Amino acid sequence: MVEQNVLVPVARIREFTTEILVRMGVPRDDARIATDILIAADLWGIQSHGIAHLKLYHHRIKVGHQRATTDLQIVKESPTTAVADGGNGMGQVVGFRMMNLAIDKARQFGMGMIAVRNSSHYGAAGYYAKMATDQGLIGMSVTNARPAVTPTFGAYPLLGTNPIAFGAPTDEPFPFLYDAATSIAARGKVEVAQRANKPTPAGWVIQEDGSLPTDSAQILKDMVTKQAALLPLGGPGEMMGGHKGYGLGTMVEILSSCLQSGVFLSGLTDFDAQGKPQPLRIGHAFLAINVENFLPLEEFKKSTGDLLRELRATKKVPGADRIYTAGEKEYYRAEKALAHGLEITPGLQRDLKSLQKELGLEFDLGF
Repeated sequence: MVEQNVLVPVARIREFTTEILVRMGVPRDDARIATDILIAADLWGIQSHGIAHLKLYHHRIKVGHQRATTDLQIVKESPTTAVADGGNGMGQVVGFRMMNLAIDKARQFGMGMIAVRNSSHYGAAGYYAKMATDQGLIGMSVTNARPAVTPTFGAYPLLGTNPIAFGAPTDEPFPFLYDAATSIAARGKVEVAQRANKPTPAGWVIQEDGSLPTDSAQILKDMVTKQAALLPLGGPGEMMGGHKGYGLGTMVEILSSCLQSGVFLSGLTDFDAQGKPQPLRIGHAFLAINVENFLPLEEFKKSTGDLLRELRATKKVPGADRIYTAGEKEYYRAEKALAHGLEITPGLQRDLKSLQKELGLEFDLGF
């Protein structure tokens, strides 16, 4: 039988994901939060941050790299700021609650910023920025991550992929929503290529000898042994701006660790000095800005919409179909997926079936 992608209704995937997380020990309310964030990534076409991570979360919970229950504590607070400890629980739960806190503070005082330590992978950063835009606020979120990216002129991973997300409400059906790693690509995209038996584009990764490999399976192995590293946005060296991506990644690392007395760079490791499993202790930062403290929201939304429409209407290069603004493609992808279902690759089908069997969940996914 030829393996092929299959379309599965979003509601079915949502129910399955929630039940799988509950089987992992995640409280049901928390499982619903994590499910919504994972599904959002898949709806937007960011498969590297969607339900493909379920297998990884199960492994990490089993071996003690993160906890299924989230004991979130506020350790310091002011009217506009807070420092939180995520208790090494579910990153999505930490992110959802802390972005809501930032929004609450912005509603009352104009701005709210929360710095988090001791968390875990929180999914697509753009989800948290969109939480703010959904309520008419400007939102930002950043997070550090396991070392995977080399500094410019380096060949050893120290920085995480360290994404930056920024969202602004508009008068269109969708916000301006920028969400991108400060590396050329996230490790998850190499994993997506590997599952699809496709090569990694040359220039995403550098080997310790300076070569630019493309074998996705081998790259993932070499990244584990730190013989390969992702390149910062802009690529190797400074000619195409690699130093700019490196600088942005460092900025995210500072916001995700230094404000909250958190862990950074080589300290973000799954094993202690004795080789025993330990939580990764990831850090995040969340910012919400109340537009109404500057001008009427509808005026801001129209100005932002006009700005985006002028960008899209500019002269195109020959052969280009159209110009997009950040968040627009994701909006249309989500509409299509909600209407027709999420596309599940053969590799992901196998992973989900394996996880289902291991956790003893009887559920018809339709493949």
